[in-house]
This record gives sequence, C-alpha cells and structure tokens, in this order.
Amino acid sequence: MRKAYHFFLAAILTGASILSLTACGPKAKASELTPVTLNEVAHSIFYAPQYSAIELGYFEDEGINLTLVNGAGADKVMTALISGDADIGFMGSEASIYTYANGSKDYAVNFAQLTQRAGNFLVGRDNQPNFKWTDLKGKKVLGGRAGGMPEMVFEYILKKNGIDPVTDLSIDQSINFGLTAAAFTSNDADYTVEFEPFATGLEKEGSGHVVASLGVDSGYIPYTAYSAKKSYLEKNPETIQKFTNAIQRGLEYVNSHSSEEIAKVIQPQFKETDVATIATIIERYKAQDTWKKDTIFAKDSFELLENILEESGQLKDRVPYEELVTTIYSEKAAK
Repeated sequence: MRKAYHFFLAAILTGASILSLTACGPKAKASELTPVTLNEVAHSIFYAPQYSAIELGYFEDEGINLTLVNGAGADKVMTALISGDADIGFMGSEASIYTYANGSKDYAVNFAQLTQRAGNFLVGRDNQPNFKWTDLKGKKVLGGRAGGMPEMVFEYILKKNGIDPVTDLSIDQSINFGLTAAAFTSNDADYTVEFEPFATGLEKEGSGHVVASLGVDSGYIPYTAYSAKKSYLEKNPETIQKFTNAIQRGLEYVNSHSSEEIAKVIQPQFKETDVATIATIIERYKAQDTWKKDTIFAKDSFELLENILEESGQLKDRVPYEELVTTIYSEKAAK
C-alpha cells in the first residue's frame, strides 16, 4: 500500500493543473510580454527540451509570458484548444487528424514537432535481459486509451512482432492516464506501459523492471507536436514564430549538453524527483535519439502516423498533410 500511495502522490504532483514557470536571468515586466497558454498532454521528462526552454528563459527572451497547463491526455488537450481555453496544444498529432476528420472548420494545425520516438517503456514484474515481444502472449498488460498514441504505438509494435493485440494477450485500458504505475503495484497485471519518471520509479522501488523501449522498437515516429487552431495561427503568426524559436533553442540546448547539465536545469519542473534520477532518465532518452534537431514536421513522418492510425482501425480516410501541417515557422526557427 505504501508503494501504491507513493505513486499516487507522484501522479498528483505530476498532474498538477497549472505549473508555475520561473525562468533564469533578467525578467521583463509581465505587462510587456505576450500571454500564451500552453496545454501539454503530460508533464514528463520526455519533454526536456520544452522545460529547458522554460527554465533558461527562452520564452521570455522571445517576449512570451507562458502559462503551462497539464491536460493529462491528448483528448483533453484538444478539447481545451478547440474551446479556446488554450492557445497552443502539445500532444500526439493523431488528435488533430481526428478533429479534422470530424469536420471541424477551425481545426488544429501542427506547426512544430518535438519528439521523434515514443517516450514510454514496457515494465515487467521481473528483470528480463532477454525479453522478446512474444513473451507477452497470454499475459495481462496495463495499456493506454484506445486511439491515443501510447496505445497505438504499443499495438503497432505487437503487430510488427506477429502478435494480435486482441487475441494473443489482455490489454487493460480502464485505468486513467498517469495512474497505471500506481495501479501496477497492487494490480495482477504482468506488465505496464509507462512514461518517465514512473518507469524508473517502479525500478527504484523494486516494483518492476524496464524490459523494452517502445521508442526503440517502434522506430522513428512523430510522437508529439505543437498545434494551434487555424484561426489562432492566422491572427497570431508572430507569437507562433516566437514560440517556435524558443522550442528550437530548447532542442539545441538538450542536443549540445550533458544529461547532468540538463537535469540540473529542469529539476525545478520535477521537484519530487532528484537530479541524479532525472539525469538517468534523460540519458535513456538521449541514447535512443528521442529529440529532433529541429522542429520541422516532415510529410513522410505525417504519412507514417496515418499508416499507424489506419492499421489500428482509427482512420478510414486519409487527411491532407498540407492542411494539417505548416513548416514555415520551424524553417525560420532553424536558420
């Protein structure tokens, strides 16, 4: 019970609705900055470039006063974006495809990509140095929401390894996003699919072992990107450019500094996690080439995402890349 409580508390801390952002260096007056509300799919070390940009003051340098909100799931982030509660959404781009396919006129347009691999890991009860995906046959796994990137990538890997996600194993999708690690400590599941810091947390407590990386075994995938409503992009191109510039600088920082240096910078975003653990997690992500060098969302990446959606049965008709992705801001930021 103590382990379960520990993870429940961590989930509450990680899922705090609004996070206070404190950047380094001299500060401009709030009245001189453009307010921007960013709703993120989860608060995870997986998004280290974003938090580096926050803590190093890159958004303020660009004239942005950023408010960060944890939406706890792509569906909730998209709801906040479409309703106007958020200016920019950060989530898997499948959400923008669903919104467009449902006929929304003021749909979400992706303008910057951050991660190029999945950021979650398969955690088992026992250490399995020779783990094979076929070991999951007949087992129970705590998975993600149907139609969400974590679950679709998981099923994509299963199919690549000749495993039927419906008949060859049991995938429990009933547990809310961010609470699977807590559930795993008292659940009868054999495995769970976890983001960081929960995967490493389960290892440190002796409740589980990371046996596989979904990011490595799925290959390069446009996992998370920034989007805004079409109307917001049309009315606020300068703000979107400044936002993209800050994210680009965050990418350049994590790609040119050590895991230890990055961990010290972003630790204020993860007060419940010690610097050494953050560094270990960052090194794990660095080793699998998680972060892009720039934020350009290429057409072939978008088409790969649609392939995954089709294979999962979530997409009937293809949607046009040119409608849902713009690269003009990313190209300028990368120069």
